[in-house]
Amino acid sequence: MSLTVIDQPLPYAHLLPERPAEAVERVVIHCTELPDLAMAREYGERVLYEDRGTGASGHYYIDRDGSIYCYVPTTRVANHVRGHNPDSIGIELVNLGRYPHWWDSRNQTMTEPYTADQLEALLALLAELREEHPNLRQIAGHEDLDTARLPASDDPSIEVSRKLDPGPLFPWPEVLEASGLERAEAGH
Repeated sequence: MSLTVIDQPLPYAHLLPERPAEAVERVVIHCTELPDLAMAREYGERVLYEDRGTGASGHYYIDRDGSIYCYVPTTRVANHVRGHNPDSIGIELVNLGRYPHWWDSRNQTMTEPYTADQLEALLALLAELREEHPNLRQIAGHEDLDTARLPASDDPSIEVSRKLDPGPLFPWPEVLEASGLERAEAGH
């Protein structure tokens, strides 16, 4: 697959802290938990940190058809996973996840499979990122690094995971084998 990346920087991308390519050690795989790329873009553009004028976003978004969009250059620190942003690249796969009832205890099963086009694009992107970032050795799921729990929206006496992505339908064995990256976990 030849890699085509569509640059669509977020309005605040230039405000995010800069970093050298050597700072990147890990890729974090996310799913948008939203219905489509347009809504993911809308969420990414929201300014959540007023003092900095920035929001939460991955670096790359891969749509169901395999199209790859770069919202934040990898030379900038994006806000995509608590406590692990300075040394990681966030890749978001468009997928419903638990949308729209993320924290409802009755809606904690992710059922949308990732498409073959998404996975092919992801592997091509990972290969390119390994070329550009000499210290990139690890890959993790958002769920591996953000293990916080919170009260369920339907029943506060029940706790649910804040993050479950990329979830049980993500093909970890194939991605690990094809990418040559090792899976990182919380604290690593």
